[in-house]
Amino acid sequence: MYDQVETFLNEQRSSHLDILQDLLRIPSVSADSAFAGSVREAANFVRQQLAEAGMEAAIHETPGHPIVTGEWRKAGADAPTVLVYGHYDVQPPDPIDLWTTPPFEPTIRDGKIYARGATDDKGQMLTHILSAAAWLKTVGRLPVNVIFVIEGEEEVGSNNLDNFLAAHKKDYACDVAVVSDTSMYAPGIPAITYGLRGILACEVTVKGPNRDLHSGVFGGSVKNPLLALSEMLGKLQDDNGRIQIPGFYDGVTALTADERDRFAALPFDEGEFQRDLGVKALFGEEGYSTTERRWARPTCDVNGMYGGYTGEGPKTIVPSSATAKITCRLVPHQDAKALTESLKDFLQDNLPQGCEMEFRTYHGADAHVFDTSGPFFQSASEAIKHAFGKEPVFIREGGSIPVVATFSEIFGVETLLLGWGLNSDNLHSPDEHFSLDNFYGGIQASARLWQELGQGGK
Repeated sequence: MYDQVETFLNEQRSSHLDILQDLLRIPSVSADSAFAGSVREAANFVRQQLAEAGMEAAIHETPGHPIVTGEWRKAGADAPTVLVYGHYDVQPPDPIDLWTTPPFEPTIRDGKIYARGATDDKGQMLTHILSAAAWLKTVGRLPVNVIFVIEGEEEVGSNNLDNFLAAHKKDYACDVAVVSDTSMYAPGIPAITYGLRGILACEVTVKGPNRDLHSGVFGGSVKNPLLALSEMLGKLQDDNGRIQIPGFYDGVTALTADERDRFAALPFDEGEFQRDLGVKALFGEEGYSTTERRWARPTCDVNGMYGGYTGEGPKTIVPSSATAKITCRLVPHQDAKALTESLKDFLQDNLPQGCEMEFRTYHGADAHVFDTSGPFFQSASEAIKHAFGKEPVFIREGGSIPVVATFSEIFGVETLLLGWGLNSDNLHSPDEHFSLDNFYGGIQASARLWQELGQGGK
């Protein structure tokens, strides 16, 4: 039966590319209310694709942007139920002038398709819809039961997804989740991501005088909030890269020798990495490799800092306030909520006299590391090997995908993170692109995955 599917996929490459281009033309920028109509258009497009594939498709209203679902549940009680997640919203395209071609006019150059959302996540999400459609249009059935949940708010924090899934806990109960919103390890090296760091995000504001002051008249008589905030932030990390927030490393387990060996065996050139970033030296927690620091060790970063005058030329003031945005990437056994409170207390304890502090909490998510020896991961490995002609490597990802924690908490399932894109695809940047070979390979791998999961059963 799978031979029919594979033949069909090869014959439909041109049609599949047309569908991808049509979706990429829709400027579904969720962060900007001016694009609300286009976000709705993208939701309708995805619903139509699911319906045309042969699924029961629906649009569900939320206080924000719609969630689209598609269901096919005729494989039987003994077959696993797979929940596929993706998102149809995209990042803003700014700065527009740095795009070689317009961000919502998909253009093919050198075997890649350039457009906002090409990799993140329209192209990757679409691979699973097209593969399911291939099975239903050729064989007439899938080897597994499938539920698609495609949201339109991933790029703005998935504000309504958790409530939606919790409300449909029984309806969408599943055995495993599949997400393609990560990357291959490198060109020609497919990967399965088995670990994600968690995250906490917050904002701190230091307030001083009740207005901006003339630095000549008042300078030296009050504490400058920008200097105060700089001093506080400088205490977050020591010279060896260790985070100084109390309790930050409590419960953090050491990397196993096997895992460190596997990381070290991956092709990685530190010199090339450094040159690509344009830095004169690398820095991080002492005693760990660059890969280990990026994937498997906790961090604390200041994402932005502002206050006072930032326009052209000088303006001699003591600013009335200063603000910084902070995120910490977390590893298993770190508690995002507890560490957020610890960070708040640490900053308060280091607040200079004469200043006041305001602290705002944003989102948080715990880290996840999955056991790759389980049957679902082995099925995914076989599917990827078949499609790309090479065994995938198992990697961790330094970023965070909060929906993985949601699937674990609500449904109690593991998530297969199967990325077809590359970190070099300019996600969130001008000239975002997606290799067409990886797009077609992703469809093939997804189609094979349904067979491998079906053969394995529950």
